[in-house]
Amino acid sequence: MALPSADTPLYNHPLPDIEDWLRSQGCQQDSEALHCWHLEHPDWQADLILEIDAIVVRYRRGTSEEVQRVFKYSLSRQDLSEAIFSGP
Repeated sequence: MALPSADTPLYNHPLPDIEDWLRSQGCQQDSEALHCWHLEHPDWQADLILEIDAIVVRYRRGTSEEVQRVFKYSLSRQDLSEAIFSGP
């Protein structure tokens, strides 16, 4: 199954496509809370929560620094990739 073009807003992607996109970015789905995803990066970690109208991303570096950002599904997949996966 091919993903819609990268400039398509995420709200026009079926959920299985969004899940495939997250997996392709190295995210792992939480086995108990299926709307939660985890990402390990060499310099930071992130939890991505698929909410009703946005993706909430909580970045962590070390044990004390946490940054939360909210990205609306109206953004394109390309814009979201650049914003989320570039880190805090």
